[in-house]
Amino acid sequence: MRNSETRAVITGGSQGLGFAISKRLAEEGAKSIIIAGRNAAKGEAAAEALRGLGTEALFVPVELSKAEDCQRLIARAIEKFGAVNALVNAAAETSRGTLLDTSLETWQKHFDTNTRAPFLTMQGVVKHLVETGQPGSIVNILSMVIYVGQSYLTPYSASKAALANLTKNTANAFAKQRIRCNGICVGWMDTPQEDEIQRKFHGRSEGWLKEVEAQQPMGQLVKPDQLAGLVAYMLSPDSGVMTGAIVDYDQNVAGTYPE
Repeated sequence: MRNSETRAVITGGSQGLGFAISKRLAEEGAKSIIIAGRNAAKGEAAAEALRGLGTEALFVPVELSKAEDCQRLIARAIEKFGAVNALVNAAAETSRGTLLDTSLETWQKHFDTNTRAPFLTMQGVVKHLVETGQPGSIVNILSMVIYVGQSYLTPYSASKAALANLTKNTANAFAKQRIRCNGICVGWMDTPQEDEIQRKFHGRSEGWLKEVEAQQPMGQLVKPDQLAGLVAYMLSPDSGVMTGAIVDYDQNVAGTYPE
């Protein structure tokens, strides 16, 4: 199986896309998986599900907006399993804010969670890989909004755009050490968190998903289980020398205009 030697840390791994990725890696034979998140009940249940697939799994509770938690996460993973050679930064702060109403506190939280946290987890994993002389692979979950983003996604768009640059910078810096770093710009995705966001910030009610999916070119939103396969491929040796790639994963093509 293509991920039989994978030892991964996955932020946001207790639900949605993060869990879908964790599950796919387990199905592909990953030796060990650390999932990180805020909700202990969901995290422990997710870890138990992965163990049921034959993977050694551990949930580590973290608040990614805290630098010390990010550093503790990687240290715990290395301590627990002895080695880490894969990292997925899937967790994100997604609260809303425009240029005019975004507070400094909201701006800081987006950058602490969406940019600084991946920087710190990448720093920890890459340092470990360099010291041990082992190859590794990192996948950062970005968003199509790195190109512009809606007016109410000002801090989110900016923080993800910064992470896209960090992805390429890291790929370039460590290619000779066989440490690969790629990113995926995900379009509108169907997750439990997105359901909460649509109800909280946009006033949508029961049935909103069916309504908006009918308006999409391919009749659906992005599904985590579909995207998980691409992430698993990027982490695996099957993706060869692929590094520094930013892949758009969406049914709407960036830069197009109405006919």
